[in-house]
Parts: sequence; C-alpha cells; structure tokens
Amino acid sequence: MISNKNIKIAIIGLGYVGLPLAVEFGKVLPTLGFDINEVRINDLKSGNDHTLECTSNELLSATKLSYSADEDHLKACNIFIVTVPTPINEDKEPDLSPLQGASKMLGDKISEGDIVIYESTVYPGCTEEVCIPILEKISSLKLNQDFYVGYSPERINPGDKQHRVTNIKKVTSGSNAQSGEFIDALYKKIIIAGTHLASTIKVAEAAKVIENTQRDVNIALINELAKIFNILDIDTLDVLEAAGTKWNFLPFRPGLVGGHCIGVDPYYLTHKAQDIGYNPEMILAGRRLNDSMGKYVVSQLMKEMIAKDIAPKSSKVLVMGLAFKENCPDIRNTKVIDIITELKEYGIDADVYDPWINAEDTVKEYGVNPITSIENKKFDAIIFAVAHNEFKQMSVSDIENITNPNHVIYDLKYIFDKEFSDIRL
Repeated sequence: MISNKNIKIAIIGLGYVGLPLAVEFGKVLPTLGFDINEVRINDLKSGNDHTLECTSNELLSATKLSYSADEDHLKACNIFIVTVPTPINEDKEPDLSPLQGASKMLGDKISEGDIVIYESTVYPGCTEEVCIPILEKISSLKLNQDFYVGYSPERINPGDKQHRVTNIKKVTSGSNAQSGEFIDALYKKIIIAGTHLASTIKVAEAAKVIENTQRDVNIALINELAKIFNILDIDTLDVLEAAGTKWNFLPFRPGLVGGHCIGVDPYYLTHKAQDIGYNPEMILAGRRLNDSMGKYVVSQLMKEMIAKDIAPKSSKVLVMGLAFKENCPDIRNTKVIDIITELKEYGIDADVYDPWINAEDTVKEYGVNPITSIENKKFDAIIFAVAHNEFKQMSVSDIENITNPNHVIYDLKYIFDKEFSDIRL
C-alpha cells in the first residue's frame, strides 16, 4: 500500500464534481487535475471556472494543485480519483463510455501499489463488473495483489454554496479491508463532516444510486398530487404548506426533474434491476411521470391561452430559465427543453432567456439560441421555469413592461403570489 508520505493524487475529470475535489485535495496534498478538454485546463490555469463552483481565490488557495490535459503526466501519480460523467443514452440506458474510457486510460498508467477510486454514479456492481476487468486487462496487474480500487460516490449539489464537498459526509469503500481503511483515511484529510466506510463497494454504489431515486419517487408523488389538485381547483402550494405543519411531512415541491443526478440515477438502478430479472414498477412509474411534466405544463398553458382568446400559433411566448436548477449555469439534462420542444409541437418558437447559462453551450447541446435581453419586447405568455434570483427580484411592473395587456403568466416555481399568476403547477 502507498505510504502517506508519497501520496500524489490525480483527479480525472474537472467538472462540477472533480474540480471542487481537486481544489480541496490540492490544499493538503500534491494533486494533479486532469481533463481531456484543453480549453478547460487553460481556463483553470488562468483562475477561471465557468461552472462557478470555485472562485478564483479558491483556485489560488490550492497551492499544491496543478492542471494538465497530457496523459503522460498521470504516470507520476499513484492515487487516481475518477469523476467523469455517467449519463444515459436516448433509450434511457446507462452510457458507460466515459467511465470505460477513463478506465482504459488508467489501465495504461497504473503501477504496483496504486489505487483507483471511482466517484461517478453507477449501478451496484458496475465497478467490479465493468471497471476492474478493464484495469486488470490493460495493466496486466491483479486486483488486491498489485493494485487496489475504491468507490466513494460524489454528493455535489451544483450551485449550492452551503453544502460543499468538505461539509457533506462522505461514503467510502475499498476492494479489500486494507484499501477501504486507507481510502477512508485519505478522504478524512479534507472532509470536515466525516466519512462512512461502507462494508463493500457494492454497498457504496447502491447507497448513492438510491439517494436520488428516493427523491425522484417523492417528487413524482407530489407532481401527481399537483395534477389532481389542479383538476379540483385547489392551489397545490396551499395544500403543501398546510400539510407541512405536521412535523414529519416531507417538504417536496412539484416541478421539472432534470439535472445530472435525480433525472438520471434511477435509470442506472432500474437497468440493473431488469438485468437480474426484476421489474422495478414504482421507480419506473415515477420516472415516467416526472419525464412527462414538460408536456403537461404546455397543455395547461394552451388551455389558459385559449380561455383568454390568445391564438397559440400567432403568440409570442417567453420561457424564463433553461438551467436545470436555480442560480446555476448547469444545463445538463435540463427538463426545460421538454417545454420548449412541446411548444414547437403547437407551432410556437418560444424565446428563451437565462442570464446564468452559456449561449454557445445551449446551441451545441440543444440547438437553442437564447435571447440576451427581454427589454423592449412584448409577450403573450411567460413561463417561469427556473427560480433564478434575478427572476424573483422582478416586480409586477417589470413583468407588465414585457407583456401584452392580455397575457398568461405560468409560475412553475411559486416565485410570485398566486393572485398574480394565471397558472401555478
């Protein structure tokens, strides 16, 4: 096993997960931040993080952190932490290609005694069934004899400035008892909130994937309740606030369920469940319901527009927000795109405004070119899809300035008083 005196860490992937981790380790141990995107590397070297997870001062505080897009620089490291994305494909099946690619690259770099730790969200068994065989085949080394593997799931919440990597309790695990204890001690060097050493890698993998599956199912329930209450002409938020007066009521809200975790992770678990012959009915039902919310939102908007004698095809509609959550530039798996796509089915090419996102990214990812300003424009309908602070600060007069006299306001995020909004989810 590696001596504590000779630790040199490599973080593979410098996105929303990898960079904050690299910064924290880079404060206490020699750390290499590796990413195949040279533009990303150059930006970080200049002290600029476009994800806004780390400030320039935070980057500078990691005095033992260096950056590189050169694979050869990995050979000087002996602990490799993999934080590459694990998305789903169009068929909602796990896309393991980034994970497999990282494993192949590391298989060619690891030496005897090295440790590879995976943080990417996977299904239970993926590390041992997919990643380790790749490492062994390419390196010609044997697990727990020549090298070791661990799994420590990420729990980053993009845009959250209160729950950071250091103050979120960390689940750890290793391929044997010795490596598990070493990996647990390694993370304790930076995790103030402490760690939880799981009994096996599979346990750690399962713990991660059910965290977001649980949230997904709970939100699906609230989304279904919102549909019922809308038919009954009851305000959903009024109901939730009343029910919330009980001490053990869970304060979930209805809405779009996207992002890199909640809208993705359940499919990793259901994939594995189906692979072993079990049909996960409740999880898949929740996923179907949450994935249908964009279509539901637009159907409600159309009904209200028609009720106000606003012809949909000749109308101008504004979608406020495209990021998957508030006060964050992250557009990965945003479900706002479902609203935009559904509006096109009604012949509406909506304008999209979001002061947080990068326009080049949205054009590349979704073919959506957001407008840069809403001033001097008039809309027949506005959908507030994301609760950015900038939108919360808008006054009634601000909105009246950009709407025609006869208009519809759809407030998905309960930003405004119900008396002001025509529709609330």
